[in-house]
Amino acid sequence: MEQRQNGSNGPLIVRRRKLVALLGGTILAWPLELRAQEPGRTYHIGDLLNSPRDEPFYIALYDELGRLGFVEGRNLQIDGQGHGMRREQLAQHAAELVKAKVDVILTGGDVGIRAAQQATATIPILAMTDDMVGSGLVSSMAHPGGNTTGVSLLATELDGKRQEILIEMAPGARRIAALADSNTTASQQLQVLQDAARARGVELSIHQVAKSEVIIGAIDAAKAAGAAGLNVLASPLLFGQRRLIIERAAALRLPAIYQWPETAEEGGLAGYGPRIVQLYRDVMSRQLVALLRGTKPADLPVEQPTKFELVINLKTAKALGVTIPQSILALADEVIE
Repeated sequence: MEQRQNGSNGPLIVRRRKLVALLGGTILAWPLELRAQEPGRTYHIGDLLNSPRDEPFYIALYDELGRLGFVEGRNLQIDGQGHGMRREQLAQHAAELVKAKVDVILTGGDVGIRAAQQATATIPILAMTDDMVGSGLVSSMAHPGGNTTGVSLLATELDGKRQEILIEMAPGARRIAALADSNTTASQQLQVLQDAARARGVELSIHQVAKSEVIIGAIDAAKAAGAAGLNVLASPLLFGQRRLIIERAAALRLPAIYQWPETAEEGGLAGYGPRIVQLYRDVMSRQLVALLRGTKPADLPVEQPTKFELVINLKTAKALGVTIPQSILALADEVIE
């Protein structure tokens, strides 16, 4: 057992287990360019992102860049206007980044990547999204082609795995719900999830959103439909609005599982997947440095996560009036009590 202080909320008891790879993802090997940055040059990163700059994963990324020799304010300039962007702002800002002749565009999600790709075919684009190849954003994992590379998240497989965990957390449930971003999750993927739920004797209702203003209404509809649990599918929009979702699910006493383990540490009931902070700090930073030092995106393989965590927040479970089965607790890498 490990005890940590959680600010004014008092001690937070956490049980940790080692990271386990429950899926067969592999990080593809690629030669890291070891050329040093050019003396006297200032490198310019253009951001095209929907999350604010103070998110822990961005802080981890830029801290790691500093450790690798790219220090903001010394030899690195980071676009301060490209965080917290709404979908309708992406195309215009992408054009502004191209006009500014940034060295690399940093973005995430299919919509952001497409906006960057439509704006430039030459400036390197580094991105994290659900399925780079499946969405047609790169030619292949090993040889991306074009000017885009980054991290592909195995989102389809992980959304399905989270659904399995949610069903196990609600034994006897006849209906669950999925909150889906219609700009991110394909209809074929939703059908796969419905078929998988039906095979377990559970009906899955789908509640799609395309903008933040309708998220609360979608969660309310899931609850009104009698859902015993909510699977918040992989999506930059839904991740960016995770605090709103956590609060609404709590108000409705609706158990929910999220894309990232860190979301359970922020108050969600459960989270399963790779750690977003680790991906930005350890993987995206390496790729970004390689691009800044001159590696071509076409020669820099897209990577996948290999480590996945299940985090359960028993404090949230208690507030929701939910009892987590021992079988799920036994699988958890972290249990917050």
